[in-house]
Amino acid sequence: MSERAAAGFLNLNKPLGQTSHDIVARVRRHYRSLSGAKKVGHAGTLDPLADGVLIICLGAATRLSDYIMRGRKVYQAQMRLGATTTTYDAAGEILERCCADQITRADIERALPRFIGDIEQTPPMYSAVKIRGKKLYELARQGQTIEREPRPITIHALKILAWRNPDLELEIDCGAGTYIRSLAHDLGAELGVGGFLAGLTRTASGTFEIRESLPLEAINESGEWLRNITSPYDALTAYARVKLDAEDIDRLRHGRFIRRPPHIADRTVFAFDAAKQLVAILEPRAERWKPRKVFVSGS
Repeated sequence: MSERAAAGFLNLNKPLGQTSHDIVARVRRHYRSLSGAKKVGHAGTLDPLADGVLIICLGAATRLSDYIMRGRKVYQAQMRLGATTTTYDAAGEILERCCADQITRADIERALPRFIGDIEQTPPMYSAVKIRGKKLYELARQGQTIEREPRPITIHALKILAWRNPDLELEIDCGAGTYIRSLAHDLGAELGVGGFLAGLTRTASGTFEIRESLPLEAINESGEWLRNITSPYDALTAYARVKLDAEDIDRLRHGRFIRRPPHIADRTVFAFDAAKQLVAILEPRAERWKPRKVFVSGS
């Protein structure tokens, strides 16, 4: 299989206890031996205590991870009320305990609307957010706690799946950049008893769903799993797409602008050739398109 044919996205069901980096390393080892390509990444980290959909980017598709990560996410989150932890999840040390016996399902239902819509969320100290060049979790491991600016996020819907005091299971439909650990912490604070994330499963990321995901064991030397690669053309359906002729493709590959049809004004457009192979990412410049990224055959 050629590198270009093997480029795309793989929907993996990440198991508990492994880091996203662990998964990438395993895929890279087999991907390199089967296709000759070396580039492997992922679109959206899952912590070791989380499982579910992890999108693996293969070959030239590693240059598309930012676009794939912008899609909506769906999670099933297990939250424990009545305690807070240093990391906002079960991996951290308990900071405080509080009796949550008085909390009812009705209390939770009244609190949830506060977290739906376009809201602001403060990232946890144990996160990869950088402040003044330092990742927050690096500072946290040194015992430092610093002020973090709230960030805009979008939560489309929250649904109670199960409630057995003090354990709450929520389905969360949200936009990119949402920290589910922070949501658990903030919901516990809203209820006045504290809370942390006890478990997490990502059931969807963009167009990728858990029911279609591959188990990690499927990634082996047989190469059968390569049949499950989703091409950029099929994965980027949320964006504007155009098919270009050979002349325009040649101009883009030399870094030149091409004419833009007036009826397509999207800020990001993906250009494909007649074989549905990705050629470039375009952005408008007056009546023309400028190539933002160009994907040369074999890259």
